[in-house]
Amino acid sequence: MRKIIASLTIVAVTGLLAAGAPASYGKCVGCHGANGQNVALGKSKIIKDMTKDEIKTALNGYKDGSYGGPMKSIMLGQVKSLSADDVTAIAEYIGK
Repeated sequence: MRKIIASLTIVAVTGLLAAGAPASYGKCVGCHGANGQNVALGKSKIIKDMTKDEIKTALNGYKDGSYGGPMKSIMLGQVKSLSADDVTAIAEYIGK
């Protein structure tokens, strides 16, 4: 049953991703939206309004603990497995 639920979740998230979205952005969609348009959990910036460099700085800062406010601990869990290429791909997809 868990495998079925996990598979359905992956399909649902993948379906929410816009064309051209990197797979690494899939874990972001639930809170930030398919195009980065949501205020995640009522606390985050709208990431589609951030520049590519701001997104890279934020993601790398969450990874090393040098960035973030109330969402810092939640975001660490989301970004810790992202590679440098993943961070760049997300920034290129969402950033201005």
